Amino acid sequence: MLEVKKVNLAYGQMQVLKEVSLHVRDREIVSLIGANSAGKSSLLNAVSGLVPLAGGEILFEGKPIHTLPSHGIIELGIIQVPEGRRIFPWMSVRENLLMGSYSRRARPGSERTLRRVFELFPRLAERSGQLGESMSGGEQQMLAIGRALMANPEIILMDEPSEGLAPVVIRQIGEIMRNIRGQGHSILLVEQNFKLAMTVADFVYIIATGRIVYQGVPAELEGQREILDRHLGI
Repeated sequence: MLEVKKVNLAYGQMQVLKEVSLHVRDREIVSLIGANSAGKSSLLNAVSGLVPLAGGEILFEGKPIHTLPSHGIIELGIIQVPEGRRIFPWMSVRENLLMGSYSRRARPGSERTLRRVFELFPRLAERSGQLGESMSGGEQQMLAIGRALMANPEIILMDEPSEGLAPVVIRQIGEIMRNIRGQGHSILLVEQNFKLAMTVADFVYIIATGRIVYQGVPAELEGQREILDRHLGI
């Protein structure tokens, strides 16, 4: 579905991604884990069309997308849930969600998609008229994920969804991701929470200083003590 092939990315003279390759298949959750400043969020931004590549290519369903503008990538069905949630604080929950359906791809079925989001997040349905800023951190994260689903995506790029959340809420977010996969979506998850990343993933990549240093299924990674210690401090 999504293929990143030998991608290089630089900010000025600083190269942040070096020959990075990864693959996300249909109805799969792929976790990309690594330390701060390893290049995780930069990769998501590259896939989303927010930053230009210095080399390599990004393919979606076999076709290059790295030359498209970000709105063109959204129209293909690739949507990002940004780090820090970035909801609209002075809009209601319903208004926040409907902002996710502005694309041509999503607009015709927005009311049907809204009902599906409310089924997945009953809490949002209960508080549909409430302002976004009045929601708890966990509720705001659910709102950000729900807004992404309103875009009718094929694949969702999630950037640190566990950030600042209590352990019980993090477990709920993990269950939500599995439900989303069960509804036919793929997920590329960037996460520092090792337990969450390993629990939900079908496949795992570790990135360190801009390079992929490990790839495999979670069960195999758990036995790689030297890799875990060297690159993740576990």
